[in-house]
Amino acid sequence: MPQGGEVQVRPGREGDLEALTDLYNHYIRETPVTFDTVPLTPEQRRPWLHSHPKDGPHRLLVATEIPGPGPGTDPGAGSGTDRGTRCGTGSGTEPGPGERILGYATSSPFRPKPAYGTSVETTVYCAPDALGRGVGSLLYTRLFEELAGEDLRRAYAGIALPNAASVRLHERFGFGPVGTFHEAGRKFGRYWDVAWFERRCGAA
Repeated sequence: MPQGGEVQVRPGREGDLEALTDLYNHYIRETPVTFDTVPLTPEQRRPWLHSHPKDGPHRLLVATEIPGPGPGTDPGAGSGTDRGTRCGTGSGTEPGPGERILGYATSSPFRPKPAYGTSVETTVYCAPDALGRGVGSLLYTRLFEELAGEDLRRAYAGIALPNAASVRLHERFGFGPVGTFHEAGRKFGRYWDVAWFERRCGAA
């Protein structure tokens, strides 16, 4: 987990748009993790943000790091240390002072036809300097806790191969392999396979 501040998970909001777009554009430019090939502007990304409300089956959660108290600061009587991980809801529309986005997770419609309404596609993206620090696990833990009360049956995840870290993350959260779409996308001058995983979710 990132050091030096409190890590909070909360719903995404309008003020996160630029930082979320920058994070996603890193994966567009540098990796085959997403099959988008041209970086996006915040305005192009805004409909995506608005398609994930604070409740319902389609969520956007962000993990943020909030700077810890300076040397000699009293963290508060009875609270112990105020550093570490907290799942909070946040408030307002703008990031707090010094708040930095470490990653985000979403649950999105799996397919547009109505009968697919009990399925979602989930994904998680972490800032490059937050990889391997537990941010993805923190985000997925909170996401599936929130989805547990929704009218959902299945969550699906597509992973461009090779991506051993993402496969391990999804397996830890109960995803099992469904199959592989071979040479499903072309990026950086080569073809990439996509492995699909699924898990039960929701209260059904």
